[in-house]
Formats: sequence, C-alpha cells, structure tokens
Amino acid sequence: MGRKKPLVIVTRKLPGVVETRMCELFDTRLNIDDKPMPRSALAEALRAAEVIVPTVTDRIDAELIELAGPQMKLIANFGNGVDNIDVTAALARGMTVTNTPGVLTEDTADMTMALILAVARRIGQALAERAKAFGLQIHYHNRRPVAAAIAEALNATYWESLDQMLARMDIISVNCPHTPATYHLLSARRLKYLGPHAIIVNTARGEIIDETALTRMLETDELAGAGLDVFEHEPAVSQKLVRLANAGKVTLLPHMGSATAESRIDMGEKVIINIRTFMDGHRPPDRVLPAML
Repeated sequence: MGRKKPLVIVTRKLPGVVETRMCELFDTRLNIDDKPMPRSALAEALRAAEVIVPTVTDRIDAELIELAGPQMKLIANFGNGVDNIDVTAALARGMTVTNTPGVLTEDTADMTMALILAVARRIGQALAERAKAFGLQIHYHNRRPVAAAIAEALNATYWESLDQMLARMDIISVNCPHTPATYHLLSARRLKYLGPHAIIVNTARGEIIDETALTRMLETDELAGAGLDVFEHEPAVSQKLVRLANAGKVTLLPHMGSATAESRIDMGEKVIINIRTFMDGHRPPDRVLPAML
C-alpha cells in the first residue's frame, strides 16, 4: 500500500490543468470561488495541511507561521518572489519555502518594453534611432556584475554606484525582487538624481520605489513620465497616479506581467515539481533560504 497522499491546500484558483494534476497527485483542497482567504482561513490551512500553496497576495507572516500544526512542512509559493512569506520564521519552525523563479522572465521583458514605448511615445523616433534593439544602450546596477559573456553579448555597462548611474540615464527599468534590502531602493533622495527628461518603468514590485516621492516629481514635471505595472499599496492604486494617467504623464497597467496563461501554467508545474520532490525526501529545486533574500 502506497504512502498516504499529503494534504495540500491551495489558497486561490489556479489554471484548470494545474488544479487537475494536483488533485491527481495529492489530497488537494482547492479555492473554487477564488475569493482571497481571510487570515483566519489561512491560519486554519496552516493548522491542517502538510503543504500550503499561497500566492503573492497571501501574507504568511511569523504570527501565522507560529499557529501552524506540526505536520505543516512546505510553503510552495505560486509566484516568483517570496516577500509575502516570512522565510526566516518558516525555517525556524522546520518548514521549507519554495517559489517559481524564472517563469515570468520573457513575459515581463515584453511588458517592460511595451511600457517603455508607451511612456516614451513622444521620443519614439529617437529611441528607434539610438542603436540595436530599440536604440537603447544598456547600463545596469546589481550587487555584482553579470558574467562577462552576458555583458559582452548585451554590450552592457556595469555601474557599481547606483546613484552615479541614475544621474546619467534616460530610462530606468526596475527588475529586482522586493526584499528588505530593496525596499525603497529608489528613495526620494535617489529619485532626485534623475533629470526632467527621464522616465521610470516598474514591472517588479511597487515597494521598490518611494511612490509618494515619484508621484510628487511627476506632478511637478521633475520627471518626464512613468510606466507602472505594480504599485506600493496593491491592490489600491493612488488616485494621484490615476489623475496623472488621465493627464498623459503616466501609463498604468493592472499588474499584468504574469497574466499570460502560459506563464501561469508554467508556474503551477513548478509548484507541483517542488511538492513532489519534497515529498519524495529530496531538496526541492526552487527552495528559498533567508541568505538568498
């Protein structure tokens, strides 16, 4: 007789093919009506399940994790990041946390390029004339440079100082995850380095930019424009940003970077692989540790 199937609780509706496969493999409880689980329901899920599959809108903090039952062993996030989960608290309780990295790379890149073109439509000819792909010279800041071969292929210039880079760029695209280290990475102070010709595009996480400072600079024409797919206080969107959008200074999208069916199915398949690998006693391929954040 085979091992009893683990109880897996899914907090939101996933693509049909993913839900069907999960029901085949696990003792799965689905969220059929797709309404966000209240905190009390999340707590009950953590008390009952061996595995919980939350999405980025479910906040699994230390207080909730403390309520989990002893059988609760895996938080398999349906999403690219894990800023909705207290990974350190989970690890302290002997839980493993996984996510679904890499799935959204192409879709997000397409979305970012579309936003750049939408916001920069008044200088579209200049963008097109300025070299290879869309006339863009690539400069980037990261904790460390990318591999030399990648930098050479992209003809990309690395800046150790984010402040110095910002002062010289026309377009800033935010692509990093939201962690404690990147909260308000583009602070009011740093935004001041940008000139009135500059535009900002954010398809990563809203919390990375000081949205209040960004809005104020757009209102006073200290920036040329912004393209935003994410917002600091989601799901709420600032009415000031809406007014700026109506005035043609901002392009707003309803967090659609991961909205393609293909990407959501790919994310679901990664969740299933992480659960199966973990239940087989092996390290899941997409395990997240505090040191990685």
